[in-house]
Amino acid sequence: MTDPQKRILVIDDSSAIHKDVVRILCPEHKSDSGELDLLEDALFGMPSSSKRTAAAEFEVDSAFQGQEGLAKVKEAQSSGHPYELVFLDYRMPPGWNGVETLRHLRQVAPSLRVVLCSAYCDYTWEDIRREFGESDLLLELRKPFNSQKLRQLALELTGAQHA
Repeated sequence: MTDPQKRILVIDDSSAIHKDVVRILCPEHKSDSGELDLLEDALFGMPSSSKRTAAAEFEVDSAFQGQEGLAKVKEAQSSGHPYELVFLDYRMPPGWNGVETLRHLRQVAPSLRVVLCSAYCDYTWEDIRREFGESDLLLELRKPFNSQKLRQLALELTGAQHA
């Protein structure tokens, strides 16, 4: 029996970030053009062997604003198939920023693992830790992110990493 896919939600106002996360975590969505895949492997550091093992590990959903992300988290919980991890942008104009979104997420899903992602932040990591506490449920990943680091975080935080 195989493990079900680990559900991940990306909450970010940039469609390019959503595409990058899917490309990194769900490589089965790649085209059948082998030459293009080889070029992407060389450029982005995703060897073909890890693609085969990653194919069925993750289901990635998208939300482009904090309110939409909160609604998806609530829906996933009520369906009995909750998210295991959220990649959350700090800045998402014009709606809630990442910290405000995190406040709402903590109210409905206090044990949900969240990785705050951004090149810019209006809060220090100390401020965020002071408000939300020291916990392995909250991490930070700076953009531009390294594809291997993103994949490793997803594997570790969802328990999808195989020995």
